[in-house]
Amino acid sequence: MNKNSFFFLDSLIKNQTLCARVYIHVCETSNLLKLRVQHKRMAFSNLSTTEIGTETLLSENNNSTVDGYVDYKGRPISRFSSGRWRSASFIIGVEVAERFAYFGICSNLITYLTGPIGETTAAAAANVNAWTGVASLLPLLGAFVADSFLGRYRTIVFSSLVYILGLCLLTLSALLTSLNYSDCQNSNPTSTRSCSPPQIQIIIFFFSLYLVAFGQGGHKPCVQAFGADQFDEKNPQESKAKSSFFNWWYLSFCTGITLSIVLVVYIQEHLNWALGFAIVTAVMVASLVVFLLGTRTYRYTAGSSSIEQNPFVRIGKVFVVALKNRKATSTTPLVMDGEEEALPHQSSQQFKFLNKALIATDSLEDGKSSSRVAVADIEKAKALLRLIPIWTTCLAYAMVFAQSTTFFTKQGATMDRTISPGGFEIPAATLQLFIGIAIVIFIPIYDRVFVPLARALTRIPSGITMLQRIGIGMVLSAISMIVAGFVELKRLEIAEEYGLIKKPNETIPMSFWWLVPQYLLLGLADVFTIVGLQEFFYDQVPKELRSLGVSLYMSIMGVGSLLSSLLVSTIDEISSSNGGVSWLANNLNQAHLDYFYWLLAALTAVGFTAYLYFAKSYVYNYNR
Repeated sequence: MNKNSFFFLDSLIKNQTLCARVYIHVCETSNLLKLRVQHKRMAFSNLSTTEIGTETLLSENNNSTVDGYVDYKGRPISRFSSGRWRSASFIIGVEVAERFAYFGICSNLITYLTGPIGETTAAAAANVNAWTGVASLLPLLGAFVADSFLGRYRTIVFSSLVYILGLCLLTLSALLTSLNYSDCQNSNPTSTRSCSPPQIQIIIFFFSLYLVAFGQGGHKPCVQAFGADQFDEKNPQESKAKSSFFNWWYLSFCTGITLSIVLVVYIQEHLNWALGFAIVTAVMVASLVVFLLGTRTYRYTAGSSSIEQNPFVRIGKVFVVALKNRKATSTTPLVMDGEEEALPHQSSQQFKFLNKALIATDSLEDGKSSSRVAVADIEKAKALLRLIPIWTTCLAYAMVFAQSTTFFTKQGATMDRTISPGGFEIPAATLQLFIGIAIVIFIPIYDRVFVPLARALTRIPSGITMLQRIGIGMVLSAISMIVAGFVELKRLEIAEEYGLIKKPNETIPMSFWWLVPQYLLLGLADVFTIVGLQEFFYDQVPKELRSLGVSLYMSIMGVGSLLSSLLVSTIDEISSSNGGVSWLANNLNQAHLDYFYWLLAALTAVGFTAYLYFAKSYVYNYNR
């Protein structure tokens, strides 16, 4: 082999080696790229799987339904497309409008009755108390109809239509009456005689007034409960939002009242009564439209249509069966399946006569389920009976509360209500605003200051018990009546000093600021008693009847107003007998409103004494 061949062969070998190395490097690079590609594919696959899983989970959550609720067509309803704040905002707006309309009537009703209608002061106060009493009792009927038959949504719609019809008739009545009243005043500008409208107009007025009360009776117990239904208490986040809902609800409640007292009352007294009633009518119409706009978003309770599942029927059956078995001597209990361990000796020791509903008499041993009574229903019946003494002894407080819209207003109408330096005169009914101011100021103080201090002393989470809270408010209401009596005594002394005893239409040179303490004390009493009653009756009734619990609280105020009306009529008749001047005469400068206030303080003291007796023996219902 020559030298050239050797170099050629050596170069060939080196080139092959280099090619081999290049090949190996390319192969390794290729394998590495393949591995990287595979790794990326696996990562992408895992990422895609995760994303798909997340999307699926979100999709499932978005499509998840809320247990116990349906949509407006009765179908299972999606959690994320219904309820919550979007739906609750419609309902809160309805509450603002309803309170605006209701207080646009009741806050200044006594002025309208003693003015255009031409009633005496005593008769007007009695009529106002009677109307507010009926309006506060009718929610019992509304709650029963809603829970048993129509449901909350339909009850709200139906009652709103009745409400609006009543307001339309009220506006028409006020328009006709204002024409008659203006003619009477123009023809007799100095006369003190009554300018009463024709009897037919008075009939239309009172018919429309009670039609409004009927509509309010169905509206009031359902709106708040329906708003709370938009939040699922089983869901942690919605449960928190539900607690916030009640705060906003109370704010809306106060907002509607405040706007009405400030705006509507001024329009009624300084412009035209018919215009004032027309405004509240338009607001109620708008509220119904707003409520209907949210129909597709609301959550509706999926209740049972079976009459046997009706809580009123089940608890009512306890009393019926116990009454039938009142003479039975058998001690053998008849219990439902799964209740073998819940025998009568394990139930509460109060109202033992209801335990006879479990006695197995000949008529019950046949095994008919319709004749059997559950132990739990007996305990719920006992829980309702335990509320009766508390309900009864709180009526004295409700009688005091009724004075804020009647004699407080008439008292303020005789006094100097101008605000310097412009000389603007505040309508007498607007003075009720100080009650709301007291509530807004003292509720945060109660929650942030009083409760922590009381909790440190009593070791009770709420600071004081619900019954203690109610009792404190009753004491404050009695003090407000005592203060009101002394203010009235001072007003009479000034009237006599300036020779205004026989001049009822003259303004007494005494500032309205003298009345502010009694309004503030009554507002402070509300912080304790009114809020305490709401919490107490909501908490202590069986869970299925909590709308009834709200109605029971309202019925205290209703019956109290009726009793106040009866008391006013009785005192007016007795004190004016034998030719004497009534304590509640039209001319308050000759009357003795101070005696009436002190009488109410004494009645409140008697009621509080009885309340203490029953409150000490009350057994709280913790197992609802």
